[in-house]
Amino acid sequence: MRHYILTILLFIFAFSFGQEKTYSEDEISISKWIDGTLLTPNESEKPTLVIIIAGSGPTNRNGNQNFQKNNSLKKLAESLTNNGIATFRYDKRIVKQIRKGKVDKNLKFDDFVNDASDVISYFKKNDDYSKIYILGHSQGSLVGMLAVKDEADGFISLAGAGQNIGDVIVTQVTNMAPQLGEEAKKIVDKLKQGETVTDYPNALASVFNTDIQHFMINWMQYNPTEIIETLKTPILIINGTKDLQVSENEAKLLKAANDKAQLKIIENMNHVLFEIKGDDLENSKSYNESFRPISSELIDTIIQFIDN
Repeated sequence: MRHYILTILLFIFAFSFGQEKTYSEDEISISKWIDGTLLTPNESEKPTLVIIIAGSGPTNRNGNQNFQKNNSLKKLAESLTNNGIATFRYDKRIVKQIRKGKVDKNLKFDDFVNDASDVISYFKKNDDYSKIYILGHSQGSLVGMLAVKDEADGFISLAGAGQNIGDVIVTQVTNMAPQLGEEAKKIVDKLKQGETVTDYPNALASVFNTDIQHFMINWMQYNPTEIIETLKTPILIINGTKDLQVSENEAKLLKAANDKAQLKIIENMNHVLFEIKGDDLENSKSYNESFRPISSELIDTIIQFIDN
């Protein structure tokens, strides 16, 4: 019996030792609305830092929303830090506003850009990092492009759109409901010119709700291809072939706009960075399956880009 207990204790000790973190974890407040998590590798005095910017909607630092938990951005951050790269990921300001019950009805797309700029400035002042890279996922790709300017050593667009968001919406509506495509285009054309719209089909209410039209008008001012064309910093553009929201053609548009950018299309990776071997049903369900690992090819691609 004593031998059996000793064996169990040794097993527990070995398991605990094997699970020991290779990094430290700190909670940091950048501003009134921006809180995030900094992961710092233990073995590096002045590591490279990757700042991760989340995608559309009330997305938190881990890549989750209220009814959708996949931990994609958390897994991304931890995977990079386990490979010696510091990471900072943060909740979008709307996440904290929802938590406090004080959602700003005048929220603009530019607010997200300003938040990202504040994050970059915060870490630039620290001088604790050998290099700083900006990684924007989905909507965060355009946010990152606008914020990065000459303030970072590299930019990574992950599942970012190449078209203006208005054109993306028209394409998505047309694909899902062809009979509404032309109506969506008329509405988008008005929004692009700064005009709000009250006359729209009920079927499009969730897309063109009057409460979000000023946000959309601000967002539609920017064309990702025009922005990325102006960037001088090294650029990596990544997309997956199983992305249901942003096709690989969007990544190719970004690449065509900046011929110095690197392009990587990852086979079977979806929008939340998981590898999907099955159909669209498996793909959709994975958005709420946090047990899945993210693409190892994604991590290898990012590390190689940073190391070079």
